[in-house]
Amino acid sequence: MIRCEWAGSDPIYVEYHDKEWGVPLHDDSRLFEYLILEGAQAGLSWITVLKKRDNYRRAMEGFNPFTVAAYSDVDIKRLLSDKGIVRNRSKIESSIQNAKAVIEITKEYGSLNTYLWKHVGGEPIVNKFKSVTEIPSYSTSAERLSQKLKYRGFKFVGPTIIYAFMQATGLVNDHVTDCFRYKDLI
Repeated sequence: MIRCEWAGSDPIYVEYHDKEWGVPLHDDSRLFEYLILEGAQAGLSWITVLKKRDNYRRAMEGFNPFTVAAYSDVDIKRLLSDKGIVRNRSKIESSIQNAKAVIEITKEYGSLNTYLWKHVGGEPIVNKFKSVTEIPSYSTSAERLSQKLKYRGFKFVGPTIIYAFMQATGLVNDHVTDCFRYKDLI
């Protein structure tokens, strides 16, 4: 079976590649989860965050934006002492701010899903890269979405983070063309 070479042989990466990465995602709490995790990943490797994902789900109470938006200083202290997640004050505080921004988007558009998918015309952007070396770290569509999210108050949503988010949630299909998942997703 041919996979994107970035998946390597680590079972966590292989499972993530095979079952999640690039699969169109439409669930608001999962989309919010990926926004938070991609922001947490800034400056770290994705495998580090994947290994902490279950801890994040516990610590962030299932990534319910209404719950996270209501976090207080007590919650920030709790999260900063949680060795199971990335203990970075800016990233934790951005999670709270991003939850508040998600709630505002939901009020205006009905769902985070509707808002995000409208930026790609409701369908994944399907690229045709033959090698992972061709895959960019960001795109013009990620730059545009990043700017719109920043305007709405989101933090840790630069173009590189947003492109990784778009790849992870299937807004973009960047599986290489000979990868078995590429054909599954078009």
